[in-house]
Amino acid sequence: MTTQEILDRAVAARSALVLLTEDKKNAALSAMADALEAATEEILAANILDTEKAKATLSEVMLDRLYLDAGRVHAMAEGVRAVAKLPDPVGKTLASHTRADGLLIEKITVPIGVVAIIYESRPNVTSDAAALAFKSGNVCVLRAGKEAHATAAAIVKALRTGLRTAALPEDLVSLIEDVTRESANELMHAVGKVDLLIPRGGKGLIRACTENATVPCIETGTGICHIYVDRDADLDRALAIVENAKTSRPSVCNAAEVCLVDQTVAPAFLPLLKSRLCDGRADMGKKPVELRLDEEAGKYITGTAAKDEDFDTEFLDYILAVRIVDGVDAAIAHIARHSTHHSEAIVTENAATAARFTAAVDSAAVYVNASTRFTDGGEFGLGCEMGISTQKLHARGPMGLSELCTYKYVIKGEGHIR
Repeated sequence: MTTQEILDRAVAARSALVLLTEDKKNAALSAMADALEAATEEILAANILDTEKAKATLSEVMLDRLYLDAGRVHAMAEGVRAVAKLPDPVGKTLASHTRADGLLIEKITVPIGVVAIIYESRPNVTSDAAALAFKSGNVCVLRAGKEAHATAAAIVKALRTGLRTAALPEDLVSLIEDVTRESANELMHAVGKVDLLIPRGGKGLIRACTENATVPCIETGTGICHIYVDRDADLDRALAIVENAKTSRPSVCNAAEVCLVDQTVAPAFLPLLKSRLCDGRADMGKKPVELRLDEEAGKYITGTAAKDEDFDTEFLDYILAVRIVDGVDAAIAHIARHSTHHSEAIVTENAATAARFTAAVDSAAVYVNASTRFTDGGEFGLGCEMGISTQKLHARGPMGLSELCTYKYVIKGEGHIR
């Protein structure tokens, strides 16, 4: 089926969602989750095909993004069930007032319409996006990268089975069959068919969408995330935070890519950092982190000499750029120059310094004494997410159900005329 045919069917299916009650939505989501688990063998077989093909082109950490096992499929199904438990965001009254003449004006949440998602090699995005779109009353059109297409197709087949079980049109969730750039281009220019485009992936994909799309587009994902270790930091706490932010899952957008260290604590902290992330991990048989050090940091520990571009790179790997700075204001200035406005953290015991940092840093999520790895829909209590928006309109940070709604005004009168 062509991309345009899929879009036409998606637009036609939209009317089936308009009057669905919350109970019917939740029953359908339950059926979709059950169908996912029932199709585990089929999904895993497709995933083996994808991962075998991708071994020649993807790094180890990126292969981990693509890889599925039975536990991960179960987690995907549980993610769909978790969305079913969340409150329905549609039909909420955001504001209401009555004029002096008795005319009632209400501001009501409504679905956006047809939401298209272009993503790369993370199969769980398929089920997450479909569940969120459906619960928020939107039709979902998915376009997976070629590395994950067979897996995505098996997942969508299961989700559509769940929709049929719930006596709903399967076209409420669709997967674009064409994996060439032409299909992505068609989605970017599907004015009148696609109401919102969400790219989830690397810098190149996001830039292509935000620069070329003629449909409304959300900028998501690219995460050059910073952790600043302040002169008043608890160094043990800082070590644990940096280690978690860098190594717990380096292939995700909320992993730390840059560590800024106050010059006052650098002589004590940097040897501890090298011992924790490099030597200690190697001794345990884990992959050590490559530290890319600016000239000042290189005076205290050995590592790779950092290049200018290392402070503007989302490594998505066991690599951490390290720079020494002169105080919190210098850290704030560095972040302003290099951040992608995703997630930044400060480690400090000084409340005034923390307040200065959180007020001045202009990112979607700003942390005090916590890992950047919490920037996630589930961790924020939003359920699974469509992505992390790094823009300011109309959504910012983890995009959950409410970010997939817009609003309209409903005006009620009794024969009022102007």
